[in-house]
Amino acid sequence: MAKATHSPDGSDSLLKLISNRGAIEFDHEREGAWIEVIRKMDEVYSDLLRYEVDLEHKNAELEEAQAFVTNVIESVSDILIVCDAKGQVQQVNSALQRTLDRANDEIVGWTMADIIDAADGAKLMSLLKPRSPSEVVDGELRFLTKGGSSDLFAINSSPRHDHRGRFIGVVLTGRPIGELRRAYEALHTAHQELQRVQRQLVEQEKMASLGRLVAGVAHELNNPISFVYGNVHTLMRYRTALTSYLDAVHGASMSSEAAALKKSLRIDAILEDLGPLLDGTMEGAVRISEIVKNLRRLSFSKLGEVDRVNIEPLINTAVLWAVRTKQVRLDIHMDIDADLWTCGNEGQLHQVIVNLVENAIDATRGTPEPRLEISARRNQNEILIRLSDNGPGIEQQNIGRIFEPFFTTKRVGEGTGLGLWISYGIVREHGGELTVINAPEGGATFSFALPAA
Repeated sequence: MAKATHSPDGSDSLLKLISNRGAIEFDHEREGAWIEVIRKMDEVYSDLLRYEVDLEHKNAELEEAQAFVTNVIESVSDILIVCDAKGQVQQVNSALQRTLDRANDEIVGWTMADIIDAADGAKLMSLLKPRSPSEVVDGELRFLTKGGSSDLFAINSSPRHDHRGRFIGVVLTGRPIGELRRAYEALHTAHQELQRVQRQLVEQEKMASLGRLVAGVAHELNNPISFVYGNVHTLMRYRTALTSYLDAVHGASMSSEAAALKKSLRIDAILEDLGPLLDGTMEGAVRISEIVKNLRRLSFSKLGEVDRVNIEPLINTAVLWAVRTKQVRLDIHMDIDADLWTCGNEGQLHQVIVNLVENAIDATRGTPEPRLEISARRNQNEILIRLSDNGPGIEQQNIGRIFEPFFTTKRVGEGTGLGLWISYGIVREHGGELTVINAPEGGATFSFALPAA
């Protein structure tokens, strides 16, 4: 092999030696060095090619992973918002874009305060605050759309941290709950209404059963009451005859023994007491008779004669009767629409109004300025009648029992506890329902609705 030579000053470079057309001669040492350099270069080049292939594979895998994550995020129906530590939006998904009706470029860069309803600003702080990785916060927000506030969203806030454990922001996910909440509220309302109707049906059946029972008992009481009536009338006649006889006997000359016996037996006092005793007995019999009449009404029989009834004169007459009977001063305000008509028994409806007005008068006794407000309004196919007093109201534990038979809050001897029960039955017979509530400003309000004619 030719031996490579070059000038001692090194002016003959390797490039010149290589570029010579002639053969390059190396000594054994240089030849070995060049072979080693070429081998290393081949290794480096091979490593570079392998690294490039690996890098291309990893880059492809990274792109696939990124595409997969993006596809998953875009496919999720829940909204997703990625924020930094200051609450600035860094990334959102298409669900939020549809909710706000805005493009991604419009939302990214805004703060969370810019995209939520101002009324929910106070709720935002707890969702964005720094916290530990395991601490997840829940909340509710409304977003600002181009058309106004969105539906209510249930928000879940998870914190983000870097490799050093520093808090760098949060990830917010949420789904609309407004429709679900409205459906739940509707279901809850329907359930309450079902419970109310169920209680009403049970109460009506109980009252009807008690009514039939009491009506039967009242029917049986008619016989002894008739005996009392007949006997009292007979005793009144006997009293008159005995008084006339004794006056005739005592008017003649009477022996001292008869006079002493008359005095010792207190015949004069007995004759004087006979009148009040018989009158009191007759009054008690009359009151028992009235109670029996009311009891017989508790069977809730049919309406009987039904006719068109004008509500305005009916209420005016009933109020006048009740006030005259009670003989009290009461400030009455009546607000009754004109031309209100219903179909029913005028006498029974008159009794209902009288009972309610009398109860209001009794309830406002002791009130400095007793007042009663009566209104009658047409509400679609119904006539709503309300009577409100400014008395102390009804104790809460008695609200559910106020329409029970024989239940009364009056003192002994002032009421039988049948007036409201009878009124309840009459209103029910006419297709309505008598209810009572305590007004927030005080007093009780009785109301019922009748079908409009």
